[in-house]
Order: sequence, then structure tokens, then C-alpha cells
Amino acid sequence: MAKVLSNKDNLQVLYEDNHIIIINKRAGDIVQGDKTGDEPLSEVVKSYIKEKYNKPGNVYLGVAHRLDRPTTGVIVFSKTSKALPRLNKLFAEKDAKKTYWALVKQMPPKTEDTLIHWLKKNPKINKSTAYTKEIADGKKAILHYKVLKNLDNYYLIEVALETGRHHQIRSQLSSIGCPIKGDLKYGFDRSNPDASISLHARSLSFVHPVSNENIHVEAPLPSAPLWDACL
Repeated sequence: MAKVLSNKDNLQVLYEDNHIIIINKRAGDIVQGDKTGDEPLSEVVKSYIKEKYNKPGNVYLGVAHRLDRPTTGVIVFSKTSKALPRLNKLFAEKDAKKTYWALVKQMPPKTEDTLIHWLKKNPKINKSTAYTKEIADGKKAILHYKVLKNLDNYYLIEVALETGRHHQIRSQLSSIGCPIKGDLKYGFDRSNPDASISLHARSLSFVHPVSNENIHVEAPLPSAPLWDACL
């Protein structure tokens, strides 16, 4: 009988040193524990560290940022209490450069553009609505996109975030008539077989919070024919 791999055996580590660890998150992984009670990625990474380094007791791991459950790609955790507040500051002050790839069915109105909206979150349905004008309780959201490739039935879009709002890319792309493949919540007509959405955190660049080295990490794409065609 074939061996069934545990979550930590499936973990794809993209970069690791004494202070940080960067993972290629899979669709379906939750970054932190929630009401579902499913094992979060943070606990999987702790188990990996504990086993790899034979650490006794509890393993420290800090969550510096998040990705939506159905998305994939680069996510960084802090392995030390020294690095965490510095990582938090990097993300809060937008000093970490994040690039996303998204697959959409409709060609955007322009091949390259900056989108500015005000997003209002509805916690009851866990969804954000994008408005073109400032509204009460709305948070300003800015992203830059460009079309990288025409894949016959789909388009590959690269997105660079200027702000980090709840469901920002999903909501803003949907508002211009380009919901992300598989994203039923934001208007795509059918789900992906694995319940993912075709949004991938492709790369992350930042200055290391302790060593001050320039770090650039690129996450391999999910294994699927359409993603394969993007390369």
C-alpha cells in the first residue's frame, strides 16, 4: 500500500533561515485556525520545524500576513519573536512587494491599468463590495494589473497590490467584469474541481527583517494544465 503523506510531508518550503520560513501555500490550506477547526498551515509548519530540528516543547511561529483559503502561493512566517514585529511593519508599511497571477475568462477593458475602488466588507457573508466612489466605512483599494498572456479561453493577468484589503484582487477584478476562474463568490459561473480559485501569490520581495538582505522568492504554479500553459 502506498504511503499517505501527512501535511508536513507535502509542505513546499521555498526559503528558510534562522528567523523566517517561506512556504508555497496550497489551495484549501488556512493560514491560521478558524471556526472550521481544520488544522491551519501555521500548525503544519510548526510540526515541520519541530521534527526537522528535533525541538523540545512548543515551537514559536509568527503569522505576518495571510492568503485566502482558496488561493495558492507565497506566504512567509516568522520563526523568532525578534523577526515578527519587523515583518509586521514591512507588510503594514507596504515595503514588501507582492505579485499575483490570476486567470480570468473575460479580457479586461485595458491590457494594463490601475484600479482604484473603495471596498466595504460584509462580515456576515465574508465578502467585499467595490465602489468607484468614496463611501462611508469604505477602505481605499489600489492595484495595478497587466495582461501577460492570451490562453485561448482565458487570460493571464499579473497584479501588483498597492494596498492590502479584504478580498481586494477578487473584488476589484470582478468589478471590471473579470471574476477569477473558480471564484463563485465574486461572479465566476462554475467552481474549480479542487475548490480553489485561480489566484496565485507568484512572488514576494522584501528586505530581510534581521539580516537586511534582499529576499526574492517565486512560488511554482499549481499543477494544472491551464497553469502549465502560462509558462
